[in-house]
Amino acid sequence: MFENITILDLSVPLAHQAISEPFPASVEYIDHEQGGRQMQKLFGMTPADLRFSQGGGWAIEKINAITHTGTHVDAPYHYGPISGGVPAKRIDEVPLEWCFAPGVCLDMTHLVDGAEITISILEAALGEIKHTLKAGEIILLRTDADLRLESEEYFKQPGLGREGTLWLVEQGIRVIGIDAYTIDRPFHAMKAEFEETGDGHAIWPAHFAGITQEYCQIEKLANLHKLPSPTGFWVSCLPVKIEAASAAWCRAVAMVPDKSE
Repeated sequence: MFENITILDLSVPLAHQAISEPFPASVEYIDHEQGGRQMQKLFGMTPADLRFSQGGGWAIEKINAITHTGTHVDAPYHYGPISGGVPAKRIDEVPLEWCFAPGVCLDMTHLVDGAEITISILEAALGEIKHTLKAGEIILLRTDADLRLESEEYFKQPGLGREGTLWLVEQGIRVIGIDAYTIDRPFHAMKAEFEETGDGHAIWPAHFAGITQEYCQIEKLANLHKLPSPTGFWVSCLPVKIEAASAAWCRAVAMVPDKSE
């Protein structure tokens, strides 16, 4: 099934103090010299006893980060304790088949910062690629925000609202991804609308739609512009199995068949 494929990386790094994170991770890099000292203490050795490495030890990293850093999958529990009238799934309860399925990439690059991805926009994008949604497909929303990852411009993006999100879920979609910081409209756009109207419905509507019907998100994807076609590929976004968590990091990839043969 996957004998002649190209694996396209759809992930961004979990990086130390990344500009693209409102809550950036801290990564402490422990090199071989430091690791050697740790091993010497653990095993009661001298540097000379570490013969294979001439006194060197392991290299390891210590990470202080929220589970929503870098490319990650949000579980229904992220949105609220109840989803679809039942206890919301946490990340270690999300069915793996949701996270390994055919992908569909919809082009949203024509939308301006703060625009809402509506049902009509989704229908038009599907019409352009002549595709009818099938239950279980993973929908990827291409904004090209990832091309601005290491700048403040990264946070300028369109995003889904409540209606568009629920419409996708009603078609049997369980995972929706985006190559931007959030699947909702950006924080500054939601805040501006709330300040203008005083209506709290402006805040996090796509996320909170998951309280009504369960679904997962992949946020902070990358390289959707490198997909050779909007369909005909598979997506793997299997999350790290963190017990009872609201999200987990993943190495999202697209598996694209080689059409040259």
